[in-house]
Amino acid sequence: MIWQISSISSADTERLGELLGSQLGGGEVIELRSDLGGGKTTFAIGLVRGAKINDRVSSPTFTLSRIYKSHQLEIHHSDFYRLDDPGILRDQLAESLGNPKVVVLVEWAGIVDDVLPDDRFNIQFQPVANSPDERLITIKYPESKSSIIKNLQTSWEQLKP
Repeated sequence: MIWQISSISSADTERLGELLGSQLGGGEVIELRSDLGGGKTTFAIGLVRGAKINDRVSSPTFTLSRIYKSHQLEIHHSDFYRLDDPGILRDQLAESLGNPKVVVLVEWAGIVDDVLPDDRFNIQFQPVANSPDERLITIKYPESKSSIIKNLQTSWEQLKP
């Protein structure tokens, strides 16, 4: 299933992440796809805030992974951009995937695609020509997650004039 929306600013992208984050309960897997500077970290900032986690979010490009925690939920955010082989991070990812209190957020997932479940969100950020802040955001999701997206759509539409 697919839902496509337009984000006209970084604030929009962050707000969409926040709305999705507020819908998560643990066990979800989210793959973020875009070119460098495409909006993945901006979205992740909102997602973590929406999950009621107060940690400062930054891109895990150089640290490879970060964990954001609240009392009821953890977000494990991994970035495989700089890796040719995930090594031990593959094992850590597999362990996170088995934890129902963890949301797994993955960037540049190509080298761990075989570890990720089919039952995941795939969120693609595409730039819009002649508009540096605008993004076409495509969310592919399994039918089992349709209630999350339906709630997200409703919340998103309530924000737009």
